[in-house]
Amino acid sequence: MIKLTSPYITLGQLLKLTDWIASGGEAKSAVKTLKILINGLPDDRRGRKIYPGDTVIIEDKTYSIGQ
Repeated sequence: MIKLTSPYITLGQLLKLTDWIASGGEAKSAVKTLKILINGLPDDRRGRKIYPGDTVIIEDKTYSIGQ
């Protein structure tokens, strides 16, 4: 589970936090190439806000978001 200290995290920040990318600059291309599902729906927006209670699947690895 990923615990947030703020009300939300962006998809780009989550990719960096979970070591899918090394820097924020890689987020733009990563969201286009990685298979990402947020709450079961595909999403490729690096600025997409993810809130506690959301479930994110990146290339078959599941992350639960908590507060």
